Amino acid sequence: MRVILYTGKGGVGKTTVSAATAVRCAQLGLRTLVISTDAAHSLGDSLDRQLGDKPVKVAENLWAQEINALHELEHHWENIHKYLRTLFASQGIDEIVAEELASPPGMEEVASLMVIRAHRNSGAFDVIIVDCAPTGETLQLLAFPDVAKWYLEHIFPIERNLMKVARPVMQRFVAMPLPSDEMFGYVKDLLLDLESMKKILGDRTTSSVRIVLNLEKMVVKEAQRAFTYLSLYDYLTDCVIVNRRLPEEASDPYFAAWRRSQARYSDIVEEAFSPVPILETRLFDHEIVGLKNLSEMGHSLYGDRDPSAIFYKHISQRLKKRGETFELELELPFVSQKEIELNHEEGELFITIGPYKREISLPRALNGATVDKATLNEGVLKVTFSRKAS
Repeated sequence: MRVILYTGKGGVGKTTVSAATAVRCAQLGLRTLVISTDAAHSLGDSLDRQLGDKPVKVAENLWAQEINALHELEHHWENIHKYLRTLFASQGIDEIVAEELASPPGMEEVASLMVIRAHRNSGAFDVIIVDCAPTGETLQLLAFPDVAKWYLEHIFPIERNLMKVARPVMQRFVAMPLPSDEMFGYVKDLLLDLESMKKILGDRTTSSVRIVLNLEKMVVKEAQRAFTYLSLYDYLTDCVIVNRRLPEEASDPYFAAWRRSQARYSDIVEEAFSPVPILETRLFDHEIVGLKNLSEMGHSLYGDRDPSAIFYKHISQRLKKRGETFELELELPFVSQKEIELNHEEGELFITIGPYKREISLPRALNGATVDKATLNEGVLKVTFSRKAS
């Protein structure tokens, strides 16, 4: 099953591009599901259909769904949510406030991951197209599996074992319910589900991310940052989509300055993202709403190509042995060396860029090795490991 995630700055038209892609896939005979993870859903408006939190058939081979985050939270987070609600209420917090606090920030993104996982495991579709929330929320969503893996391996076992010993004694002295071992079991199941999502979204043979942008300075800059962070988390970006390009027939003097600006940023996009393929669709003279108009956009964007194909398969992370040293290469475009922070522990390398942090598990061959140097050259971070002579 093919999984394609569309992301980009708010307002660039990623919902329309996602829907047009889905319509084109369905026309090619692929059982296609397009889903929206954005809390401000507009997928139904784009398809001109009333959608719900379950897949709705909108055309031959085409289904659509707008994820209800609250419903999914109740389904996947029910037992943990009940415990947190009781915990906050025991401290005198208002019942409504306790209800809100029991759904921590980011859990909507977790719920979205669970829906993608469930549909993929069902085998009911050939292609799942995900209309993601704007870039920041998408990166949060894609970072969750890495965070969950680190917590499950390093913090969770300690907390669970400590609570087994301390709970019988502490519960007599505190006026709040302490988490039971069963509760820790629920948390572990949730974390394992998240870890399994990494295997799905990180599988380069079936999953990829596509960045949608307009030829404007702020939009292009955000697209570059998104590409950097997707590389950091080792997700495949298989193409960049330029939306609303002024067509050649728009020769009126009113559009002259706009055309010059788009031409300038088009060159920047080609240079910045090469060799990742750049696909374009024009600015239409009518609203792209409904299956007919979405089909027109799909043909404009993909032509005779299969939209479900993987357009680029480059691996952004490599480990090489050079004599007595090992060299880890990681593509991190659009950042300077001073923006990167490295921390190395036995078996792990932590890379931080701005607010995002990634843990890279190192192979056993690097046990006992230390980081000699790290250099950034033409968007490729090279970290050299070696063992000191005894």
